[in-house]
Amino acid sequence: MDLTSPLPVNASADAAARPPAPAVLLERLAGVEGMGRGRRRLVLLLSQLGDFDSLEYAQALVPVLPQLEAAGIPVLAIGIGDAAGRERFCAFTGFPSERLLVDSEPHLHRDLGLYEGLKQAGGPWPNLLLMCAGLGSPGTLAEVLRGYTGDRSAPQRIADDETIQAGPLPPIKGSFFARAGGSGFQRPFELATVRLRNMAEVLGHWRTYVPRDDFLTQRGGTYLLEADDTLLYCHRDRGILGFSATMARPLTFLDPYVG
Repeated sequence: MDLTSPLPVNASADAAARPPAPAVLLERLAGVEGMGRGRRRLVLLLSQLGDFDSLEYAQALVPVLPQLEAAGIPVLAIGIGDAAGRERFCAFTGFPSERLLVDSEPHLHRDLGLYEGLKQAGGPWPNLLLMCAGLGSPGTLAEVLRGYTGDRSAPQRIADDETIQAGPLPPIKGSFFARAGGSGFQRPFELATVRLRNMAEVLGHWRTYVPRDDFLTQRGGTYLLEADDTLLYCHRDRGILGFSATMARPLTFLDPYVG
């Protein structure tokens, strides 16, 4: 099942129509304090901690964590990696470490039927490169292009008074993008610069973020659970840079539930 928009809530007929959350997911949550039945919960199945998607998703989510807390919706992320990667990931993204679990292998991802990525001959690296080129990874090239061309439907990513260090480039002041394209929306090259910074961070600490290359192509998913363990929303990533059905504003699925 791939639900790409929220299901209606607060009506008995609607509640009866909602699908149950996967049993394997509920079993995992039962062992995590504060994530059991009786409240809404947001669960992210992240890919490798060094994956573009994992970093961007965490960076998008961190600013709205106080709103989710106020709405009574605890958050839990489960990523592929180890304790050292978890520590560095949280320090870099600002994601709370107590809200991130790591698995050395994606057993839960696969039990949930999440996309394992391209499986051509040659191993994980050739398959990853093919997916970056769009093969077996729908939407990836368009999303990469959006990072360079800008997007007036997306929010501004870098504040005008912020200075960003992105890999080999010299420090860039946010006002540079304002001069190049304006303010109040995602300007040309703005998102690409954020992604370059993420890539420089990961490549500089590769084995910390990715202890094993075996699962480079494994994709993730998002589950928003109602208090009765039914699904309010579910998204299964179909490719690289596809962690949301609405990448310009990746957290719009939360709008009905967060004031």
